Amino acid sequence: MRRARQLTVALLPLVSTALAAQSAAVRRSPVVEVVERVAPAVVNISAESIVRRADPFFGGFFGSRPRRTQSLGSGLIIDSGGVVVTNAHVIEGASRIVVTTRDGRELEADVLGADRDADLAVLKVQARALPATPLGRSADLLMGETVVAIGNPFGLSHTVTTGVLSARGRTVAAESGEARYTDFLQTDASINPGNSGGPLVNLAGQVIGINTAIVQGANGIGFAIPADRAQRVVDDLLRFGELQPLWTGLRLETVDAELARREGLPGARGALVVRVFPDSPAARAGVQAGDLLASVADKPIAAREDLTTAFHSVAPGTPIRVEVRRGERSFVLALSAVRPPRGLGLEVLAEALGLAVTSSGEGLAIGRVANGSEGERIGLRAGDRLLAANGQRLASAEQLGHEVLRALDRGSLFLVVGRGRYAYNLNLPM
Repeated sequence: MRRARQLTVALLPLVSTALAAQSAAVRRSPVVEVVERVAPAVVNISAESIVRRADPFFGGFFGSRPRRTQSLGSGLIIDSGGVVVTNAHVIEGASRIVVTTRDGRELEADVLGADRDADLAVLKVQARALPATPLGRSADLLMGETVVAIGNPFGLSHTVTTGVLSARGRTVAAESGEARYTDFLQTDASINPGNSGGPLVNLAGQVIGINTAIVQGANGIGFAIPADRAQRVVDDLLRFGELQPLWTGLRLETVDAELARREGLPGARGALVVRVFPDSPAARAGVQAGDLLASVADKPIAAREDLTTAFHSVAPGTPIRVEVRRGERSFVLALSAVRPPRGLGLEVLAEALGLAVTSSGEGLAIGRVANGSEGERIGLRAGDRLLAANGQRLASAEQLGHEVLRALDRGSLFLVVGRGRYAYNLNLPM
């Protein structure tokens, strides 16, 4: 009897160890495995800015008082050499950026490139052998599949939330109303301020999107930039420091019910071709003014931006299937977008608005306004100074041309024009 009792006591630790191992195996779910694999590459981003506020008692007489502000976000190390991707709005206007790794290291970061329209930025920290997780693919996502969001909401480091992929191809407007984003992924995983820039991951451990909290106030709805588009933007930011414009040669207008009725279009949704520039990719593909573009890459076109998004998701020069409706006919064309040739932006400015530009040591100015042009109609004159375009201060004619091509995608060119002592903000249709 005593020997049996001793044997039982001796076996108890073994049984407890076996049960603990079995319990750990049950608890190690696919979500746990994904977090263990990806979380080491997720970082906290602190962006410090200096803003100037007028003295409340003396106004501007004694100048303004500097004040430091700080914004928090997330990021993902995509290369072990210190390359970090995050949202552009997280670091916008920052004078100092600090990246904090999971093991507590604080590393100052430089901005390699950022694009406000894509809401993506690439940072570089001086460190090696960092844990990294590259961007995956988003072309083969499954509706309803489990997704995991990792980030730092409200500064709470390495918070994990789960949900499902609720929808693809969502078009949403930023809370400020200044931007419109297309082709977002939608999830019910919680994405709050501070999550911006962190990864959205599937159960295979692949980064399928970059979370963004730029659209706030919606309970149970989060959004992410698809990985395919993010990779295309990141490639440009690493190579050029900015997202390069693409050229199809199309001027488009989003179709709604009123436009469809007025123009007698064969459909109430899509993008109407207003103009096709000569010798452009669209002209060579056979697109004509008056065509209705109904779908791109087999996805219905709800707005003109859908076409731009599709081309920014693939390499330049890649043909994409576009469904065209022309009168009673419906057919498919292969259309590609290419890197614009040098000087094209200024040619488009002259053709679309009738403006020729001159450059001097004092900056850019309008050299000539064509008779009967859109520029003449709104009152522009030779000698007017061109100060900024699309929110960017102009330093060269090449930069202006670059912004003109980007304006084609947006549908309008926002110019700040100086005349005498005054500056005028003009929104010109493109």
